[in-house]
Amino acid sequence: MSFTMYSTPWCGYCHRLSGQLDREGISYDVVDIEQHPEAAQVVEQVNNGNQTVPTLVYADGSAQTNPSLKQVKEKLASLAS
Repeated sequence: MSFTMYSTPWCGYCHRLSGQLDREGISYDVVDIEQHPEAAQVVEQVNNGNQTVPTLVYADGSAQTNPSLKQVKEKLASLAS
């Protein structure tokens, strides 16, 4: 997996981004922070105590909160180089 998307079932932004990623053929893992409290803590650490989703965490430990598809593609390209 190139990154993990922390999400909730009711998050419209999460659904939109995952649909865009799927259409682009970009692989990722999804973790529902409502089902996994330890994942909610990861999201809170990245977002100053807030459970803001989608939060993406990359293999290098960096993170993006509610990024655009373009931002995700740019980040993945920088990790590949």
